[in-house]
Amino acid sequence: MALRGNLRDFHTTQLLNLIHLARKTGTLTVESRNGTAQLCFKDGKLIYAALDRQDGRLADVLIRAGKLRPEQLQTLDLSRVQDDKVLGLKLIEAGYVTQQDILASLRAQMLDVVYRLFAWNEGAFRFEPHLQPVQNRIPVPVDLENIIMEGVRRLREVERLKEELPDLDIPVRLTSRPEAIRKVQLSPEEWRVISQVNGRNTIEQIMRRLNMDEIQIRRIIYGLLQAGLIELGAPPPAAPPPGVPSPRPGSGVSRSVVEKLIDYFRRL
Repeated sequence: MALRGNLRDFHTTQLLNLIHLARKTGTLTVESRNGTAQLCFKDGKLIYAALDRQDGRLADVLIRAGKLRPEQLQTLDLSRVQDDKVLGLKLIEAGYVTQQDILASLRAQMLDVVYRLFAWNEGAFRFEPHLQPVQNRIPVPVDLENIIMEGVRRLREVERLKEELPDLDIPVRLTSRPEAIRKVQLSPEEWRVISQVNGRNTIEQIMRRLNMDEIQIRRIIYGLLQAGLIELGAPPPAAPPPGVPSPRPGSGVSRSVVEKLIDYFRRL
């Protein structure tokens, strides 16, 4: 029988700890507004993980990791090979990658999926015992102890970052010192965020456009703020209560008048 629930009541770290302690074999599927994650386990160890479009196929994993170029697949006419074990052997024989490249890339991809899952606060999950991962994939066993410890550390980091950045629905803008950016060595992820900073995009909008999770965007935004490269803008104005029209630009209605109207209706 499948175990079902929601991450609101049973967090990812608790699920992984249960699977680890019980040495369970099966597949955990989590569906939320952030996407669909699939994690497979054997005897309490993680052996496969995929998230939506990142379906865990070896070719895609190696390309994302920078270990393989798409044209190399075309050269060997391997783009249609579905069995990852066959594909891996042919890539090794061709000298394009090593066995270590394959294992390290698959492991990194799996951990990326799990760490993204730690940031999900809600989502329906089901654990189906004995259900094995998609066929033709290469399982890479990973112990859960360190993953769980890292998950706890990240949860603590999220709480700290939430204290520093409690609201993601706030725009960010570049500072008036453009020379500061040239003096700082930024990571590719930080450059991606900087490219979306224009004084209008909110932190949440940037997060969704770049397909990041809350941990990533909070960490990067906080770091850029500390480095003095960006500034927080003014939060969007609160919507007036129902029945109170918003002042139109140029209408001549002052903010104090609107506030008095709001206070009046609140007292009714």
